[in-house]
Amino acid sequence: MPSPLLSAGTLFRLRGTFARSTALFAPSALALVLMPAFIAPAMAQTSPQPATELPPVTVRAATPAATASGAPATDSGNFSPADIALISGSEAQAATLWTSDSGSLLSRIPGGAAWGAGGVSSLPAVNGMGADRVQVAVNGMLFGIACPNQMNPPFSFVNPAMIANVKVYTATAPVSVGGDYTGARVNVTVAPPKFTEGEQLTVSGSVSGYYRSNNNSYGVDATATVSNADTSVTYTGGWAKASDYVAGDGTTIKSTMYETQNHALTISKKIADQLFTVGIGGQFIPYEGYPNQYMDLVENKSINAFGRYLGEFDWGQLEGNVFANQIRHTMGFIAPDKTGDMPMDTKATDIGYSLKGTVALSARDTLRIGNELYYNNLDDWWPPVAGSMMMGPDTFQSINNGQKLRAGIYGEWERRIDDRWTAVLGVRNDVVWMNTGDVHGYNDMMYGLDAALFNAQSHARTDFNVDASAILRYDANAASTYEFGLARKTRSPNFYERYAWSTNPMAMDMIGWFGDGNGYVGNLNLEPEAAHTASFTATWHDPVRNAWELRVSPYYSYVVNYIDADRCLLAGCLASKPNNPYVTNDFVFLQFANHDAWLYGVNIDGKMELWNDLAWGQGVFRGNLNFVQGQRTDGVNLYHMMPLNGVIAVDHTLGNWTNSLELQMVAAKVLVSQVRNELETSAYALLNFRTSYQLQQFRFDFGVENILGTNYNLPLGGANLVNYQVSSMMGTSAAWGFPVAGMGRSFNTRVTYQF
Repeated sequence: MPSPLLSAGTLFRLRGTFARSTALFAPSALALVLMPAFIAPAMAQTSPQPATELPPVTVRAATPAATASGAPATDSGNFSPADIALISGSEAQAATLWTSDSGSLLSRIPGGAAWGAGGVSSLPAVNGMGADRVQVAVNGMLFGIACPNQMNPPFSFVNPAMIANVKVYTATAPVSVGGDYTGARVNVTVAPPKFTEGEQLTVSGSVSGYYRSNNNSYGVDATATVSNADTSVTYTGGWAKASDYVAGDGTTIKSTMYETQNHALTISKKIADQLFTVGIGGQFIPYEGYPNQYMDLVENKSINAFGRYLGEFDWGQLEGNVFANQIRHTMGFIAPDKTGDMPMDTKATDIGYSLKGTVALSARDTLRIGNELYYNNLDDWWPPVAGSMMMGPDTFQSINNGQKLRAGIYGEWERRIDDRWTAVLGVRNDVVWMNTGDVHGYNDMMYGLDAALFNAQSHARTDFNVDASAILRYDANAASTYEFGLARKTRSPNFYERYAWSTNPMAMDMIGWFGDGNGYVGNLNLEPEAAHTASFTATWHDPVRNAWELRVSPYYSYVVNYIDADRCLLAGCLASKPNNPYVTNDFVFLQFANHDAWLYGVNIDGKMELWNDLAWGQGVFRGNLNFVQGQRTDGVNLYHMMPLNGVIAVDHTLGNWTNSLELQMVAAKVLVSQVRNELETSAYALLNFRTSYQLQQFRFDFGVENILGTNYNLPLGGANLVNYQVSSMMGTSAAWGFPVAGMGRSFNTRVTYQF
């Protein structure tokens, strides 16, 4: 069994495959690492001219008691770990030029990536941990799994233009951030309160529209705020529509169309040192195609509400949050790319609250204690299809009254040891109760045996999950900071990992959010997974953080009972696919299973001022390099590990004009999951250009993505199940061996009016 801790030398003695794949990146990586070393002495000898603030790349998130706009801080006190990444509202706004998928914003941070799915529903991944290993909260609200393909992840409930900021906490985050995740916690803030001076009401906001040529995508976004010194009312929302996109070689990638709209309204009131906020929101997606799933989303409707309280007292701070949301979701086929009749319905309800007290024990000591309760209910049923022997005459019950209740408590101590050293220690306990009712299939002839075996067992499960974290930060001087973190994070299985019950081939193909074309069945004997993570972050910068900054963050995780999958050896699986245990060039049937596993990697990011004068404005170099590798202890590679990737860019600002030329590089994906027959992908590089100009109240944005029209396959895009079909006696079916291609060249434009 590998040691849970690696030396710095071991972390960088990577395998030969990694060494081969770095050839594409050697010049940029070397430049990123070494340029500050050469430039810093020269900058120390000359005083840079006064300049506007450098554009944000990915910086550590500050967590004061309240932001300048009056928004409550729901994060971990005043201590700001170095491995917290922040996506600012301006970055999210800029991203609307090229995407309507909020989940893809995580690819902008060190170690971040997105699993390919529908056009507005990619699944988040951080440092190799993806899907619901990354817990996403929107205004403090949690959204439980509400689809067997996870077509409606939390990020899909907000458009990028609605986002005020995103804070990403990695696996060594303080325990007060949350529980029941092993990869990362993501806090998304939408429409925070904005207060203005005086009693007179002030109206502000913006309206914008965009167009993207490749997939004929267009939409509108709007925000409006009415506020004074103690009251703030904000609406934000957007609508987007797109057709199938075209790859670099001119191929239309079928089932990539979508239409979506999201809305949110918040009302905030300040009374002395207390802030009260209530909000309501809703979503409607009439359709969304999925190239790597057998089904499409044909309707998704939701409504949510939350209330938040923040109070400042002599003894410290009290925060409270309560929320509820309901989702109604239907899957089917969107013609002409997919045809057929097989409705699948889900209904999910989430209810929860959190309460946290922050107590100043002394000038150097802070105590945080808290309690959380979260309840998720799920029903998943597939109505019968008239005239079908396979899908009738009864309703297929996939998840019958699934219930998950999690109660958590935690305590956390922050100690300012001296002017340079700070430590945070915390422990939390989450008890998770799960249960579901008995099930039945479309008929007893094809589904009766599996249903009887499942119903004969007790479905109730109780998990006692213990998390702990220890973070030590050393501010060596005005130009360098070092941080070391250790943590244990746990995650209980989701409904489908535990309770998906049928080994019928068609039913198994309907389960799974991995986009790999394989079928899945659950496992009642699954244990919670526990990730033991060590991370180190070193940050160097000029004393005033205005000229250059470099950050290096290696990490290692050993995960006990990692929830992966094995080839299904149940009788139903072998009856329909006798070669299932050993086939390497076809889709397979899998059963969720526990395995110990490890992941390690390193993220490097930095920025550097290149020039700064009145005539030429300001030029800033920025770049990042990300590497992760994961494997089970039995030698099977973990699924959807992003290959070595990086970005180098030059950002230019001259008055009201900003420009960015960016080169995105991704190495070949050759370390693939053998058990899933995951597909390899080739290396590629994409060149992007974006420009914007502010003219009084108008902002004009223009960009060209993938300028060279490169044809490439998405490393985390899964299998293309639509474009390539084979014929058989049973009709046409998806062909194995074809990845999902990425988008070709696109000309994008956006116009925004601010008032």
